[in-house]
Amino acid sequence: MQRYRAQFKRWLLLSGRKAMASSAHFSKPSMFSKHSGQLQSRRRHFHWTTKYRSQDVEFTHMRYNVQRLGFAAVTKEDMVFFDGLLPGRLVTDLDILEASNVDWLRTLRGHSQVLLRPRTTEEVSQILRYCNDRNLAVNPQGGNTGLVGGSVPVFDEIIVSTAQMDNIISFNANSGVLICQSGCILENLNNYLEEQNFIMPLDLGSKGSCHIGGNVATNAGGLRLLRYGSLRGTVLGLEVVLADGTVLNCLSSLRKDNTGYDLKQLFIGAEGTLGIITAVSILCPRKSAAVSVALLGCDSFERTLDIFKESKSMLGEILSAFEFLDHSCRAVVCEHLKLRNPLQESPFYILIETSGSNSDHDQEKLNHFLEKVMSCGLVTDGTMATEENKIKAIWALRERITEALVHDGFVFKYDISLPLEAFYEIVTVMKDRLGTRAKRVVGYGHLGDGNLHLNIVAEAFDQQLLDSIEPYLYEWIAQHCGSISAEHGLGFKKKNFIHFSKPKAAVQIMQQMKVILDPKGILNPYKTLPSFSQ
Repeated sequence: MQRYRAQFKRWLLLSGRKAMASSAHFSKPSMFSKHSGQLQSRRRHFHWTTKYRSQDVEFTHMRYNVQRLGFAAVTKEDMVFFDGLLPGRLVTDLDILEASNVDWLRTLRGHSQVLLRPRTTEEVSQILRYCNDRNLAVNPQGGNTGLVGGSVPVFDEIIVSTAQMDNIISFNANSGVLICQSGCILENLNNYLEEQNFIMPLDLGSKGSCHIGGNVATNAGGLRLLRYGSLRGTVLGLEVVLADGTVLNCLSSLRKDNTGYDLKQLFIGAEGTLGIITAVSILCPRKSAAVSVALLGCDSFERTLDIFKESKSMLGEILSAFEFLDHSCRAVVCEHLKLRNPLQESPFYILIETSGSNSDHDQEKLNHFLEKVMSCGLVTDGTMATEENKIKAIWALRERITEALVHDGFVFKYDISLPLEAFYEIVTVMKDRLGTRAKRVVGYGHLGDGNLHLNIVAEAFDQQLLDSIEPYLYEWIAQHCGSISAEHGLGFKKKNFIHFSKPKAAVQIMQQMKVILDPKGILNPYKTLPSFSQ
């Protein structure tokens, strides 16, 4: 132990305290050395692409044997109405519709013939009022970056896109409250706020494409939840259009408002099944003056838990992210995206981010922490950076895993919450259960809030493989007091498994709320909730 402590102190003396402003590499048992940043600099979001033909994806209703509900079909008269309401913003071109009918994972495909692009809340209101009167089903859509099929039609639902509702309404630098339309892209909002020394309270790998309205509608978690909490706490108000066209204006900017029921919570995480979010009021934190990132390697999952406990104890208020990935995740990112691993091979990797207001104070805390976890043998290798381009490069190893897996084959994705003691056990269990039938079984996610992304890759969609995964996986999660959906929602793919995480009485109340707010069921049908017969 004394030897490794001496190594760490010698590295500090050789590099100088100011050297932390760039990056450093350290390992055990080799001596510490400066790291020049081998990782390729990448934009910190997924590269969402649409270079495919929708014909390559099987229709959702055929693959999953779904029966169309009794909604009306779009007529020429309907098209005349929409064209008059949205001149130049009624899309019927099949090439343009192609990307909106298929989910990003290329696992689901609808056949909508109509895409509407409203710009104002009043236009959304008129669209829904008309569709409700005509009994036309509607599919709200933001950036279409969802992973459970909540944002694409199952049949011929009219797609209502928020892409042109992208105005920032106001920002109050005193309170940190941002009010914007729901179609604003998350990264654009963050860039706008950074110019005023603020940031968005959530950060997602898809931030270059996803919309804030979709984030709220799915209650997206992301990389900053450990530090700033969930959207249920940071969203202060919403403007929502209900199924009959009623505009519900609860766009409060107050942090305290204890007058009656908190109606905005109904729509956070409802996935567009109760109303279409048109504007958001959200509390934004100050931008940290000092940010550091460390990528650590360790040889067992138990040691990652020990490192997490040490990080909470020693880093405290400056700890902003604690991410985890296994060796297979690292391998798939390097194989398909050609990213470079700056560490020696390890069974498990941890990405720690700290952010605070005083770089000297933060670096001192981080140095003590790294010295501790190295000297006691919890970490086998590591690299650290504070320069922006090197921070982004390290983050790319974690954020681009989803993108890399899509290149690997057909991906069965599971976004689950588990007690930390059982966090990685399910990855091992599924590897043993599926054997060679699965090309790859990987685990990564937000260890700091107990959210595991379990991904199972096959060469192509395999119903027998799916039957071996579900419902066994959900039964295992329920037995270990977890949740079948941590942050992606239920969408189309998981709606029929909600009972593994919610009691029957809770599901019945949800269904009753759906009937009250959307009696005809036109809003995002076939999603989130099982049918009444189930």
